[in-house]
Order: sequence, then structure tokens, then C-alpha cells
Amino acid sequence: MRKTALLFPGQGAQYSGMGKDFYEQFKEAREVFDKANEVLGFDLASLCFHGKQEELNKTSICQPAILVTSIAILEVLKKNSSIQMDTCLAAGGLSLGEYTAHIAAGSLTFTDGVRLVYKRGLFMQEACNTNPGGMVSVIGLEDEKVDQICNEMKSLGIICAANYNSPGQVVISGEKPVLEKASLLAKERGARMVVPLKVDGAFHSDLMSPASSKLSRELESTPISKPNIPVVANIHAHYVREPGEIKASLAKQLNSPVRWHQSVSMLIRDGFNHFYEIGPGKSLSGLMKRIDSTQEIKNIDTVEAFKNMGKLN
Repeated sequence: MRKTALLFPGQGAQYSGMGKDFYEQFKEAREVFDKANEVLGFDLASLCFHGKQEELNKTSICQPAILVTSIAILEVLKKNSSIQMDTCLAAGGLSLGEYTAHIAAGSLTFTDGVRLVYKRGLFMQEACNTNPGGMVSVIGLEDEKVDQICNEMKSLGIICAANYNSPGQVVISGEKPVLEKASLLAKERGARMVVPLKVDGAFHSDLMSPASSKLSRELESTPISKPNIPVVANIHAHYVREPGEIKASLAKQLNSPVRWHQSVSMLIRDGFNHFYEIGPGKSLSGLMKRIDSTQEIKNIDTVEAFKNMGKLN
């Protein structure tokens, strides 16, 4: 029996031109981008379609850009595809993508979601400027070994596992001098690759605590409803269904690890065997192949991919 879940990408998936073909060919996408422009007070669509990569990579820009592009594609799917959205029984997203998942699930309005992620990006950028740091992807070591390295380095400064992406791929986050020492130790202990990430700061670490506090206050005044379908929370890889726990999980997410590997594994254990990655890039499809290559997943980030989706339907 087919059981379908929707997955939404996070920061890092952005690229110049994303969503442009949907905007040009579908009024549903145009309506989404136009509404986002109105909410934000600047031309996000133009940045998505024609912006320089350096501009798109800014945390306060790429976060609403990815969310809006993902929702634009989702709205096209709802109106113009053979996907029956009422057969999609759960949603999840990587970091920023969790907000997109809540919009898709009906727990967060599009307007509030765009406003929140824009402020989230601003708060994160402020925290990066105040508390400089970085992130490094460690490839080829078990989660436990990466955790052990972080624990051994904590006496030197702030460091933690930030993203459990897939088996053998963990991102660590923290102060740069400590990250450098941890990177050397990871190589000594058998890591196949240690790759510094091009990000503004130490996301999902204690260096983001000021941003988490500010975001928590924003969430307190934001209406959140019970989702129509369960959404997997990054912080513990379990479903969240109540407004209070949704707000708490979204605020805590900023300075807590993203448990993506565990989240996808939980969906698979729950019987999900068919996934749509909706939004720019193919990062989640790549991670799925490393988590469980037997699962059926289709990435939809271009009109061409949308037209070819019948191969999975």
C-alpha cells in the first residue's frame, strides 16, 4: 500500500532562477510570489529569478525565497497534477523546511509563514554577526563518533552536532577555532571528508540562542492551528500536533540539532514508502538514497520535473 509524505528543503537549496518557470507558466505560482512580495515589501520574486547567488545566499533572503518557491510549486501541484493531496498523510522539512511543512499542513498561514521565516533569517544573521562561528560537514564517521569528538572539544568552546543528515554524514557547528581542532580530530579518527560549509554562522548551536529567544517571542503572537496532517519536528524526530508544542519546537530548533536522518527513518517505520521533495534543489532526494535507497522519492523543482512526475504516480 502506498503511503505518501511531503518533504521540503532547507537553507542551501537556493539557486538563481528557482521557481521562474513555474511563475511564467502557472497563475497559482504567480499568486504565491506576488503575495510574498506584498508581505515582505520587496521584490522577492525578482531575487529568486534573477538575483546574484551572493544575494540569494544571505540568510534573510534565502529563507523566505526557498519557502515561497516551495509553496508556489505545491500550489501548482494541488491544482494541476494527479496528486491527491488528501492522500499525503504527513509532512516534514529540513530546518527552514519545517515551516514550509506547517504551511502545507495548515497549521501556519502562508502570510504568517513568510513573515516568520524572514524575521528568523534576520535574527539568525544578527546572531551570526554578534557570535561568529561556522559549520563543517563530517563524512564517513558514525554519529556516535562525531558526538564523542564534540564532547571532547566542549572544554575549548562552543561546538555541537548540528545536523544528522544521513548515515555517515553529520554537520558540526560552533566557534571556528574549536571547529578547526574538531576537524583535525575527525580526520585522525577516520572521517573520509571534512568539508567547511559556506554559511553565515554556527546554525543549530548555542551561538543561535539570541535568535531563538527573539523568534520565540514572534511565535508567541503568531496564530498556530492543529495541522491537518502530522508534521515531523526536527528537534526530536516525532510528530507535533498541538499548537503549543509546534511553537516550542520551532523556537528550540534554532539552537538544537536537526535530526533529519532520524525523522525520515521514523516516517519509514510508520509505513511511509513514497515521498515528494517539493522545492528547489535535490538535496533531500540525495539524503534519502543514503538513508534508505529502497524508498520511492520524486524531486519536483522545475516544470520539466513536474511534467515527468507521472513516472511515479
